[in-house]
Amino acid sequence: MTRLAKGRRVVFWEEPVGGPEVTAPRLDSRTCPESGVIVVTPALPDGLDGEAREATLRGLLDEMLSAYEGDLLRWYYTPMMLPFSRHLNAVCTIYDCMDELANFKFAPPELTILERELMSLADVVFTGGYSLWEAKRDRHPNIHPFPSSVDRAHFAKARTLRDEPADQAALPWPRLGFYGVVDERMDLSLIAALADARPDWSVVIVGPVVKIDPADLPRRPNLHYLGGKTYDELPRYLAGWDVALMPFAINESTRFISPTKTPEYLAAGRPVVSTPIVDVVRHYGELEAVKIASTPEEFVAACDQALALSRVRGDWLKQVDVALGVLSWDETFTRMNLEISRAVARRAQDATEVLAQSGVAAPAIRPAGRNKPFDYMIVGAGFAGSVLAERLTTQLGKRVLLIDKRPHIGGNAYDEKDAAGVLMHRYGPHIFHTNSDEVSGYLSQFTKWRPYEHRVLASVKGGLLVPMPINRTTLNTLYGVDLRTDDDAEAFLASRAEPVEKIRTSEDVVISKVGRELYETFFRGYTRKQWGMDPSELDKSVTARVPTRTNDDDRYFTDKFQAMPAEGYTRMFESMLDQPGLTIELGVEYEDAREEAVYDRLIFTGPVDEYFDHRYGKLPYRSLAFRHETLDQEWFQPVGTVNYPEEATPYTRISEYKHLTGQSARRTTITYEYPRADGDPYYPVPRPENQALYKRYEALALETANVHFVGRLATYRYYNMDQVVGQALATFRRIAEREGRTIVAAQAAARAIAAN
Repeated sequence: MTRLAKGRRVVFWEEPVGGPEVTAPRLDSRTCPESGVIVVTPALPDGLDGEAREATLRGLLDEMLSAYEGDLLRWYYTPMMLPFSRHLNAVCTIYDCMDELANFKFAPPELTILERELMSLADVVFTGGYSLWEAKRDRHPNIHPFPSSVDRAHFAKARTLRDEPADQAALPWPRLGFYGVVDERMDLSLIAALADARPDWSVVIVGPVVKIDPADLPRRPNLHYLGGKTYDELPRYLAGWDVALMPFAINESTRFISPTKTPEYLAAGRPVVSTPIVDVVRHYGELEAVKIASTPEEFVAACDQALALSRVRGDWLKQVDVALGVLSWDETFTRMNLEISRAVARRAQDATEVLAQSGVAAPAIRPAGRNKPFDYMIVGAGFAGSVLAERLTTQLGKRVLLIDKRPHIGGNAYDEKDAAGVLMHRYGPHIFHTNSDEVSGYLSQFTKWRPYEHRVLASVKGGLLVPMPINRTTLNTLYGVDLRTDDDAEAFLASRAEPVEKIRTSEDVVISKVGRELYETFFRGYTRKQWGMDPSELDKSVTARVPTRTNDDDRYFTDKFQAMPAEGYTRMFESMLDQPGLTIELGVEYEDAREEAVYDRLIFTGPVDEYFDHRYGKLPYRSLAFRHETLDQEWFQPVGTVNYPEEATPYTRISEYKHLTGQSARRTTITYEYPRADGDPYYPVPRPENQALYKRYEALALETANVHFVGRLATYRYYNMDQVVGQALATFRRIAEREGRTIVAAQAAARAIAAN
């Protein structure tokens, strides 16, 4: 707040207070002499609740703001402030989400609903740590993690202070202390166990008791509750402790916390003993000064170790100072201010474009009103939906409402920079390739390209890495032979191939080409993991997608156009969807939009069986789970993707994104893929009975007036990205022909790409 106040007027609005002495609504205010921050506390008479309370607060807020001029930024620490302030016109709305408040004891039931609304209104969201960011990043397209920083100079006073507070000075040594709110996040049984295990230690608890009955606190002769203290007093208490404690319970209320006290304790030069809070382990677990313990016995033992460490001022303290060197509030402010400035600029640009369009609403990638009629509502903002949204608005002048249940555009191709700044794909690697001039030309209107040819290695026989698809190099490496020509390789494979009378299944395809040994080495285990069934149970189309080569071409694809969007898929989608007449709503379920929106025709890109409420039963799909890891090293593997065909390995492949994007970074991010039966639908399961079931749904789809079913899920086919784009463009042509309109194809862009 101090840094924010420089050059701006900052008003900090506190929770209302009340009581019998308050006879009329009023605002009590005070100004911090150092920062200039104005702290406002509404005082309300007893008996005000519900709408009357919100109306009173709104009136007080409007009256206060009428005295100020200039642009307004709304900065929320809690959604509970939204009901009386949602009407304010701000150049930027910030939601600073410090914790998962809905998980706290006595959380108001409306908090979750209000947070959903605040997420939709916010231009930028900050979270108080990485765990919270990971939990909420699906809910907003512009969200950033900010782990706790520290005022090092303030807490470092504890290293030299000798003047102890009176209520602590007489307590016996050694002393182990905690400061903070004592509430449901505190493991009281752990505190009691520590006091019982070491009766000669003084365990000091500094802080107010909130939401729990003080009578429930454990009482021991060596347990000392000193009550709440001011921020300025904390270093004096820390100066009198040997070890700092973080005895948090592991429950829903602590699941996403990133305690500020961790760096504060360390800045004070005190070793820390903590229960395994995720962000504490993640950010500080490798420091010698931070001990992590789960059970009471482990916690007591860790306190013994920390106590011994506190008596040696050595390398552990130097290590602490190095770690804290990048955790300043100045750095946090600079980064936050940059994101706010960007959000303000985006809003200003949106407003300019709206004016330029003479009243035609420009798209904003945030929820918008649905009270006007649309020509089309499109369900799904992936390739199929986005292409059709762009074509219908730019070529036919249609008013289009594009919705998606996810909080972002781009579907499964969505990419983003992670906490380490690495551009990664949230839903696994997406590599673009096509032989279609029309498709590459169309997409080239919205992105520049980075040439990229994907290469895959397979880890077989105890970690040997060989090219995949199988080629001549694979055979030479695997068998120790010296095949020099295509004919040599073809003869080698023919000698291992097994004749199959009639090729029906995926197993038949592979064995007839390369024989059982290569089938079992590369295909059987991988297929069983990917599809949850043996290749002998799957249609021949599954393994037919993966060729076997007799040359030494180690590219995974051979299409004439292979490239990655230069700034990523998300930027490409943003450019594609930046069109007048297009309204985008994210985080919206189709069922809700269907009830509220007014539109003439529907384009549906979701699961076709879901549209018809699974009338004939559910169509089978395979899904994926992803484990993303950022590693403190420049590279992890030699190519973009390494496959793991062995069935004993639970994941099918690991991908490293910097190979795909060409990004240069000190750290790298990788993704493990785990096939699964449940979760978001990814792959239609290719079996004859499933295709027969789809045909029943297809018949319903053909009979449904004013609805187009487009995309992988809506047509129950495994399409590559370029195929989905091609299908969407073909659908658009049919729509345009039906309306008797002439369409200008993207031939110029296609020719430009071909020339390059």
